[in-house]
Amino acid sequence: MTRALTKRQHTRALLVLGLPLVGSHLAQFGVHVTDTVMLGWYGVDELASVVIGGMFWFVLFIVGSGFASALPAVVASAMARHDEVQVRRATRMAFWLSLIYATITAPVFLFAERILLYAGQDPQVARLAGDYLLIAGWGIYPSLMIMVLKSYLSGLERTAVVLWVTVGAALIHGFTNWVLIFGHLGFPELGVRGAAISTLLTETIAFIILALYAVRTFPGHQLFSRFWRPDNQAMARIFALGWPIGLTILAETGLFASASIMMGWISPISLAAHGIALQLASFAFLIHLGLSNAATIRAGQAQGQDDLYGLRQGALAAVMLSISIAIVASGVFYLFASELLSLFLDPSGPDTPAVIAVGVGLVYMAALFQLADGGQAMAIGLLRGIQDTRVPMYIAIICYWFVGMPVAYGLGFWLDWGGLGVWMGLVIGLVTVWISLSARFWLFRAQTATEDDPTISGAGRYSGSGNR
Repeated sequence: MTRALTKRQHTRALLVLGLPLVGSHLAQFGVHVTDTVMLGWYGVDELASVVIGGMFWFVLFIVGSGFASALPAVVASAMARHDEVQVRRATRMAFWLSLIYATITAPVFLFAERILLYAGQDPQVARLAGDYLLIAGWGIYPSLMIMVLKSYLSGLERTAVVLWVTVGAALIHGFTNWVLIFGHLGFPELGVRGAAISTLLTETIAFIILALYAVRTFPGHQLFSRFWRPDNQAMARIFALGWPIGLTILAETGLFASASIMMGWISPISLAAHGIALQLASFAFLIHLGLSNAATIRAGQAQGQDDLYGLRQGALAAVMLSISIAIVASGVFYLFASELLSLFLDPSGPDTPAVIAVGVGLVYMAALFQLADGGQAMAIGLLRGIQDTRVPMYIAIICYWFVGMPVAYGLGFWLDWGGLGVWMGLVIGLVTVWISLSARFWLFRAQTATEDDPTISGAGRYSGSGNR
């Protein structure tokens, strides 16, 4: 970012960098939608099991992804200073931390069925979800490695390859799902286990392709050379930035996961409708997330160049884009709620009318929180760009768990509003986070983010030789 750039130029730069990331997120989302759609046609219990099982997996995954999420701003800031050594050191240690986390959490999936039963889920749904996670759970290893590589390449502005590899993975997953879930081409009909095998296979292939691309395109970075040697200084830096990001994401994801559990208390029909409505809301959110990732990188570049004016102008362009997207998404959800829900269900299924009847109200609620969902994503992306992660973590925990969660439970069960009450809690949680994070960025950090702040200075924390 430079002072010469206008808002229009900032917007164009953001789109050039961000649209491939949006496409990548949507293609990755397509992997999960494929599971939802195909299992929705296979059976309501199978659909509900993947909704709750997928959320179980995602909660553990997203905490570990915090170390990867710390990378784009660090890489972008280091490259703005032409410091490739720090790029290599930070990326290696992000790999280390992600692998350590995966090794700690992978065994949890062995007990998924018991945990879900303890959480009050339907026994049949819990059993199917346990079958799914016994296989798909091991995908946390390649998935976290993919996150590190995507963050590394995004920080280097190589977002196009991230897009195309993710699109390719989504296509492979769709085909293997069709083969393994329904038993085509001579393969056995495996149902939810087929979806799990397909997911694990797809993630492994995508990791191998991205790793080969990174090594061949940037041989000077030597990402995997002397990989076994620790770098305590770089690891401490990535850990300090990454664990608050992981817990911030967990606070939001945990609220939605808890909403899934509460919907399961109501009925499998409510849980299935919730899962579809959540997929639709997630589709719109991923557009905001891709632009938020781009805003993180652009803000990191501005921070590396001490360009406070460019930081503010770029942030304003990002926020205006997010608002425009939110308005369009809200209109689509309000106008086509029933039609969108029908895409995920077998028209002749006996439970389809009941799922749609519940789901329409939930999609309307999703339309209601579009502006807040996009706004909080953009605010937190900008804060990460200037490597401000700890206070946003506290804000997210308070707003989601001490505001959104009690409201969701109170309206859903004490006032007996059911699923609509649960989703109203989601709306209120998102709104409070949006307002709080936006206030932190615009009233405080955007005023001083590049002015002699040692808490965000990558150079000061990385000085010294270390393990290169």
